[in-house]
Order: sequence, then C-alpha cells, then structure tokens
Amino acid sequence: MPRNVLTATPVRRALVAVPLTCALVMPLAACNDKDNGSAANATSTANATASPTTEFEKQKLSKTRFVANASLAAGAAYQWIVKPFKAGKFQSGADGRKFALVKAGLAGAFTYNRLKAAVNNAKGDPLLSKAVAPLSDGIESLKGLGSKLAAGSVGAGEIGLFEKVIGGVKDAGKSAGAEVTDKVPSAGELAKGGAPAHLPGQLPGRPEELPAR
Repeated sequence: MPRNVLTATPVRRALVAVPLTCALVMPLAACNDKDNGSAANATSTANATASPTTEFEKQKLSKTRFVANASLAAGAAYQWIVKPFKAGKFQSGADGRKFALVKAGLAGAFTYNRLKAAVNNAKGDPLLSKAVAPLSDGIESLKGLGSKLAAGSVGAGEIGLFEKVIGGVKDAGKSAGAEVTDKVPSAGELAKGGAPAHLPGQLPGRPEELPAR
C-alpha cells in the first residue's frame, strides 16, 4: 500500500472524530444548562412559597392567642359575675355576699384585660381583626366595672353589658374561624387581674372548661 495512503487515513479519522465529539458534547452541555435552569426555577418557586407559609403560621398563632385570652375572659365573666348575680349572690344579706363581690371585682378587671389582649392578638389575622374591630368600644366600656362590682354597686344593666360584649367576641371569633369557649382561669391568674399570657398559644395552668349553658 502506498505510504501517502497510510499517513492520510489517521488524519481523516481524526478530522471525522472532532465534529462527532462536538456533536456529543454540545447536547450534554445544553442539558446541563437546562438542568441548572430547572434547579434555579425550583429554588425560586420554593422561596416564593415559603413566605405565604410563614404568614399563615403567624395568622394561626394570632388566632390561637386570641382564643386563649378571649376564652378565659368569657369563663371568668360567667363564673364569677353573671352566674352569681343571677343566683342572687350580690344582693344585700345574701350568704357569702362579701366573698362573691370580691371575686366579681377581680373577675371584672381580669375580663377587661383579657379582652384587650385578645383584640391585640386579633391584629395578626386580617379577617379576625376586621371581625373584632367593632367591639372595641364595648370592651372599653367594661373598664372600671371591676371596682363597681367589688363595691356591690352594679345592677342588671352592667351585668348585661358583660354578657353582650362576651357574646359579641364569641360571634366575631366564630366568623373568623377562631371559636371561643368558656374557660375558668386559675385563682392565681384571677388574682393577677389578667396579666398578659406567658405562652404564645396557651396560658399558664390548665383552665377548666365550663359545661354548656
């Protein structure tokens, strides 16, 4: 075989191999770019969805706090204000009147402070905040009634006001998916006059749930 034919063959093979290699490498590079783009898009999507999840958790926590505070306010108002009043415990000469009035006075301050805290909690959830907003004046009207209760100088009108405000708070909570149920606070909590909750979703102690009325 001629020498020039032998030397030409490897050169031709090399020339053929170059475009073939490029043909194989270029799609792989394109695929890698595509994969990197897909990964970046996935990361962006995950980051975009992280924010609503965080906001949802914040709103959920706000509702939990609202329910905790409002439930204790409702329980205190019923157990030591509404219930004893209807039973005649506040009337002059009634057995245990003095003790009942002291408890009612503490419950009045406790209820007011817990309701104020609940309204503040509601600000973390737009729907709940909107539902509770019209109740601000009614809640504010309860301020100072604790002293009047302790002195035994309240009548059916003031007691009815407690019932009306608590009823409004319950309705507002229910409409926003934050249902309030009556819970009796501990004696220690009542004595503090409604100090702010120590935990985000649950108050100290284990409040007793009242039976259905």
